[in-house]
Amino acid sequence: MKAEQFMWLKKFKYFLVHLSLSICVAFCCLGIVFYVWHPQPLAKAVGVTNIFFMMLIIDVILGPLLTLFIAKKGKKTLKFDLLVIGIFQISALAYGMYNIIISRPVWIVFDTMRFELIQANNIPQQILKNAPVPYNHLGFLNPKWIAVKVAENEQEKSDRTFFELQTGISPSMQPTLYEPIIKQSQLIRKNSHNLNELEQYNPKMVVERILIEYPEANAWLPLKASEIDMVVLINKQKAKVVKIVDLRPWN
Repeated sequence: MKAEQFMWLKKFKYFLVHLSLSICVAFCCLGIVFYVWHPQPLAKAVGVTNIFFMMLIIDVILGPLLTLFIAKKGKKTLKFDLLVIGIFQISALAYGMYNIIISRPVWIVFDTMRFELIQANNIPQQILKNAPVPYNHLGFLNPKWIAVKVAENEQEKSDRTFFELQTGISPSMQPTLYEPIIKQSQLIRKNSHNLNELEQYNPKMVVERILIEYPEANAWLPLKASEIDMVVLINKQKAKVVKIVDLRPWN
């Protein structure tokens, strides 16, 4: 009986060590995913939360449990078995993180009447290569705020529309058309909406609760995202972005 208890204590020790290492890695990944690539509430806007936590369940729970079941003192293949589990766990983590990396938000683009959240895999590589500095590479930190240049004439506007219909690539996905958002201040002021309009699409109490946190905001613009569209609060006089909030901009 004592030998059996000793064996289970040893197995549990392996499990705890493996679990501790897995949790440390998980917290590092969590910080990068939710505080660097997807600052709140962008994770919800692009639907990455469920994918990430599914990956963590597989990686953090399944790996240590396998260690608990196979660990046995004196087992000749123990090191090999632990190596296989480690490789499986690292591969699963790498695959999950890779899919999150290639779809991370890189630009929040103002285009005429709204913002669009652009993810890394939305931008064709050829267009990216032809873009001017600093829009010719995709960052790995928080997404940056920029704007699409206003079409100079009706012909250019028509060409952009035709290109989008033909390829599915909107102007917001074309870094060749980007410029600093400050150049669009007048258009941001002109097309912004009154805060009371938010109550048409959201419960009044929810709107009031969120707005009280951002007294500087006095107008808003829609944010188009891949999963859930949200709202960008702005200060109209300064044409300054205040915060992205989890409110709906339309029905």
